[in-house]
Amino acid sequence: MKIAFIGGGNMASALIAGLAKQADTTIHVVDPNAEALQRLAQQYGASTASTIDAGVAGSDVVVLAVKPQQMRDVAAALAPYLNKQLVLSIAAGIRSRDLSRWLGGYDAIVRTMPNTPALIGMGITGMAAQAGVSAAQRDAADAVMRAVGKTVWLDDEAQIDAVTAVSGSGPAYVFLFLEAMQTAARELGLNAEQGRELALATFTGAAQLAAQSDEAVEVLRQRVTSKGGTTYAAISSMEAAGVREAIGAAMKAAAARGRELGEELGKD
Repeated sequence: MKIAFIGGGNMASALIAGLAKQADTTIHVVDPNAEALQRLAQQYGASTASTIDAGVAGSDVVVLAVKPQQMRDVAAALAPYLNKQLVLSIAAGIRSRDLSRWLGGYDAIVRTMPNTPALIGMGITGMAAQAGVSAAQRDAADAVMRAVGKTVWLDDEAQIDAVTAVSGSGPAYVFLFLEAMQTAARELGLNAEQGRELALATFTGAAQLAAQSDEAVEVLRQRVTSKGGTTYAAISSMEAAGVREAIGAAMKAAAARGRELGEELGKD
């Protein structure tokens, strides 16, 4: 598979690192940043260019990894080079119908929403395909994103906003919770390193336990929440403070903002 990346930033670099391990994959990167191109060429053997070129025209997949605000201009420059390639977008907020319009009606497009754990190969990506995507192209898109983690396919692109709220923005929720745990640990008399180690190991272990268990997380929570015990006191305090409702409201705010961004970025 020949894959061309338009943009060589952090997420593109993570994908390239994962794909470069596959012997049957060739990678071409387009980016105006000469230092980024040199690094990607040296580390992963990618061919490079500062502007969209024949390397893009000859690819099987074109990954659009530029800032959302740059997408319209990039699409205009890319359109003349498209003939049969799959276009895979990892740009937040850009709807496929707008991207298709900017590409002159081209609709072999898969829109994705990855998240930052992709940087260590542990991401998860929500994916939605346009009608012009063939079964083989869908498989190719899945293979690209599985280079950095798991994938979840959506029947309706509108669900991307929900994916953004859950997993796209989700790492920040985890980091905020870890921050709060570490702060509380220091207030309870532990030093910073002890608080960090305990919080990280607890979060990582609990997440792995949930991932490997056949039981619902509600059941797992109930098992460690003996009535009248220390965990019961903590959970009761959280419930009284409306933590559950606050999390739900935060995720709905993220989804709403995702819809707003789509409208704003897609305006003519």
